[in-house]
Amino acid sequence: GLHLRPAGILCKEALLYKSKISFKVRNVTANAKSVLSVLGACVKCGDEIELVCEGADEQEALKALTDAISSGLGE
Repeated sequence: GLHLRPAGILCKEALLYKSKISFKVRNVTANAKSVLSVLGACVKCGDEIELVCEGADEQEALKALTDAISSGLGE
């Protein structure tokens, strides 16, 4: 699941972009730029999340975050 280190890596990546970046898991929406919000979403190993990027650099942000998650967020 997303514990502190991978959540921090996700947030650090999200903060590089101007777009609003969030994700949905189950019935929870989390701000990907906030470590507390990411941790509060309680993402477990194997959960499917939906990334939502809205803004000027949304395509670049979506690709970068998808790549980061696919690579395991440093785990």
